[in-house]
Amino acid sequence: MIVDDKLIVLDIGGSIVAPHTPDTVYLRRLLSFLTQWLEEKSSRRVILVVGGGGAARAWQKAARELTPLIQPDSLDWIGIMATRLNAELLKVLLGSLCPDEVVCNPGAAHSFAGRVLLAAGWKPGFSTDYDAVLLAERYEVGCLIMLSNIAQVYDADPRTHPQAKPIEKLTWREYHALSGEKWSPGANVPFDPVAAKKAALIGLTVVAADGHDLDNLQAILRGGEFVGTVITPDPPKG
Repeated sequence: MIVDDKLIVLDIGGSIVAPHTPDTVYLRRLLSFLTQWLEEKSSRRVILVVGGGGAARAWQKAARELTPLIQPDSLDWIGIMATRLNAELLKVLLGSLCPDEVVCNPGAAHSFAGRVLLAAGWKPGFSTDYDAVLLAERYEVGCLIMLSNIAQVYDADPRTHPQAKPIEKLTWREYHALSGEKWSPGANVPFDPVAAKKAALIGLTVVAADGHDLDNLQAILRGGEFVGTVITPDPPKG
């Protein structure tokens, strides 16, 4: 697996950026890592797509409790606003590395002036995973790195199935068999099924890994051995 050395797309879960409130210890480590990575080569750039995290879950939970008949689109909009809050925080922290506005519509994204481009939620019907896939397609990046609070994709939910086993390699067809193909707001799946369908269509490879382990991320970027799950395009039929 080869990660583009000049442009990487990081799809980072809000659960590690702001599990309840912003994790300042982690954010300091992440920003230091990104800064060092960019300083090594002037040609390197990063697209960073961030999820909603604790704010999305808490505000969606409140909406469900107070309005039992709330529509899925309304819940999605709550989550989208949480992603934009997290993205604006990261943009402020990155300073001059990220002079462009946060991208909220990946279809309208153009070449960016800085070293880092921040992106957040777009519209209802999918998560920021889908936005990350669209940006990878837009900028012709063949491998997307998804960072979350789990180290690998499992063959069952490890929270409810203690015997669940981690998986190192999957095709998109195999992934769909595990995750299903429908999106629901706040769904707790490794990778949004709508995003997975698009990734399979465009032949994108996704690496799922623990976002807290930055040494492991370093290994992914440098083509070394790492812990994670690699999801690849399905082989041609026939």
